[in-house]
Amino acid sequence: MGSSADTHVFLRSVRLFRNIEGPELGILADSLHERALKRGQVLLREGDSGDEMFLVRAGSLVISKAVTGRVEQVLARVGPGDFFGEMALFDRSPRSATISADNDAMLLVLDRAALAKLTEVSPRAAAAFFESLVLIFIERLRASGDLVAEVTRWGLEATGLDVETR
Repeated sequence: MGSSADTHVFLRSVRLFRNIEGPELGILADSLHERALKRGQVLLREGDSGDEMFLVRAGSLVISKAVTGRVEQVLARVGPGDFFGEMALFDRSPRSATISADNDAMLLVLDRAALAKLTEVSPRAAAAFFESLVLIFIERLRASGDLVAEVTRWGLEATGLDVETR
């Protein structure tokens, strides 16, 4: 993707890329390509293979997970500046959720080959990207731990156990 000025402005506004300096941001922008989605279009399904992550530039998407054979649970809605798919970027694991467009959307895509090139061409840009990614992972992990504790408490309350005493 040719890196346009508006792409630079957008990337600078995204938390994941805020610590990447001017020239390195240009190198990163050149590593991305765009993908457009129409409302209702499925980008990827739980279990699909993949090696790319996505950054929402415009629109919104729904992240859902199969609970049973025919029941999907919405896990999150993501919009401009949000990213997803990073697990498969690093470990090529099957997709852990289904992603579909809530409305027309434009995504920026970073694939494994582009990340490898970025790491080779600009180690500083790659290091800043990895640092931001790790900090966001830590934040998400903490939030997940809090959610597990809350769901466990709800489950205990539903059984009639007194959750206030130990």
